[in-house]
Amino acid sequence: AVRAALDAARPATVLIEGPPEADALIPLAADPELRPPVALLAHAVDEPGRSAFWPFAAFSPEWVAVRWALEHGVPARFIDLPAAHTLAWDPELPSVEGEESGEGEEEQARVDPLAALAEAAGYDDPERWWEDVVEHRGPGERDPFAPFEALAEAMGALRERYGVGGRPRDLVREAQMRLQLRAAQKEFGDAVAVVCGAWHVPALREKATVTADRALLKGLPKVKADLTWVPWTHRRLARSSGYGAGIDSPGWYGHLFHAPDRPVERWLTKVAGLLREEDRIVSSAHVIEAVRLAGTLAAMRGRPLPGLGETTDAVRAVMCDGSDVPLALVHDRLVVGDVLGEVPESAPAVPLQRDLARRQRSLRLKPEALERELELDLRGDTDAGRSRLLHRLRLLGIGWGEPGPSRGSTGTFRETWRLRWEPELSVRVAEAGVWGTTVAAAARARAEADAARAGTLADVTALAERCLLAGLPDALPA
Repeated sequence: AVRAALDAARPATVLIEGPPEADALIPLAADPELRPPVALLAHAVDEPGRSAFWPFAAFSPEWVAVRWALEHGVPARFIDLPAAHTLAWDPELPSVEGEESGEGEEEQARVDPLAALAEAAGYDDPERWWEDVVEHRGPGERDPFAPFEALAEAMGALRERYGVGGRPRDLVREAQMRLQLRAAQKEFGDAVAVVCGAWHVPALREKATVTADRALLKGLPKVKADLTWVPWTHRRLARSSGYGAGIDSPGWYGHLFHAPDRPVERWLTKVAGLLREEDRIVSSAHVIEAVRLAGTLAAMRGRPLPGLGETTDAVRAVMCDGSDVPLALVHDRLVVGDVLGEVPESAPAVPLQRDLARRQRSLRLKPEALERELELDLRGDTDAGRSRLLHRLRLLGIGWGEPGPSRGSTGTFRETWRLRWEPELSVRVAEAGVWGTTVAAAARARAEADAARAGTLADVTALAERCLLAGLPDALPA
């Protein structure tokens, strides 16, 4: 929908919700080695643990807008509040001066605008409502701007009802967006496209004065911030994760984005392949019957096309013999998904991150979003190097791998690890950068500092064992 609207509008510039310090990183989105899902990571230079993420999936409107601008040679800019202010904000303090504390619970609660619209339309699932009114629009509805105008009108009604919807800081962010929009209009005229959350549209159309907007931004706290692209995962896009993007089914929407033709058939073929990997008997006939059943269910429910609900019901009935147990696997591996994005070497990174990436490549130890078990034979150079790397990262507090009990051997030359790369580990790497520019040097410095603080013999003994496993026997004082 976003690409179609941009193709029709042909704007002279595209403004996107996001931190403006990341404007210099936009050209990297054209690099074929930058593969979403990815996220913009901002962290305070003097306190790397103070960080924030802006996730992008291949189907995210913001990512589509960035790619469209790069493909058409159109300037793209981020217009949200600078990360320097976002990171400096104390999360425990009110974000707007004069903020009242006597509002009722209804006004204080954070409002999910799509959930409110879905409920008004009689849906209990906002994503299902979105599928019906946007993703599965009928063939006669060809106006690319129609869904956006309808959403803007609906958001206007919600803002009148709920005000800031429990998001008082949005007033400051929207003041910044309006200032950036005015600056772009002064430079490019009215040929300006803004890609942002629908919740902000009424505020961007509001006739606020420049003086009032600048007053909201005056005196905001500020820190020095660094930004870069980091890999993200579909799992982290889900609502239930810490830095979600408000999407319950990112794997499903990624599939719809990449397979616009025959999406149901292709999806059920994926499901069949996954179930076969788990030794379930699923034939082509099962797939054909599931496609028919999904279409029938959509027709019975008055839906324009089969959605995730219909395909799930069809899989349960046809491929899973009515059981929900295999569906849990389908939900985890496909509906949510375990895709991990990739970032090119040219992306900005702290020296420690670059050294870690070199070690991962040389040891053929690729980060993956799906948890996997790694058996190491320490008699081999490669496996011994992998073991040392994982133990050194644990010394630095970077929990990429967790050691487990070895299987099939009672000797000391085997190790078993459970590996899973989480996007937040990028922050841990940035934090650990204060200890050194390489994994070995940083782990040694961290171990020496921990040894100096050790209060008991047991602490020193445990640390000594970890240093020996990490191949750092000289990290402890004699």
